[in-house]
Amino acid sequence: MAQFDVYENPNPASRKSIPYLLDVQTDLLDNLTTRVVVPLVAPATMQTPGRHLNPAVNIGETMFLMSTAEIAGVSVKNLGKKVCSIKEYRNNIVAALDFLITGI
Repeated sequence: MAQFDVYENPNPASRKSIPYLLDVQTDLLDNLTTRVVVPLVAPATMQTPGRHLNPAVNIGETMFLMSTAEIAGVSVKNLGKKVCSIKEYRNNIVAALDFLITGI
């Protein structure tokens, strides 16, 4: 598991609206049994995305938005299959987390 890895959402009840979970937890805490994740959602499911709060990322050819305000801790065993890494979006991801927490 690595920071900025994307996982399939294994929950059938929410998978349609939240197909992916983005791991935002530092690799320094790999020994924990939980990971902090942010849902990745289709743009059509978000009414008014915030410019700084909900940056866009691409998974393959499809664009998704970070639903940063829905950040959550999940058990490692409840993460689905790893899809990819989006570490190339690091600056935007960290900026969204900073905005959520500090407003800056």
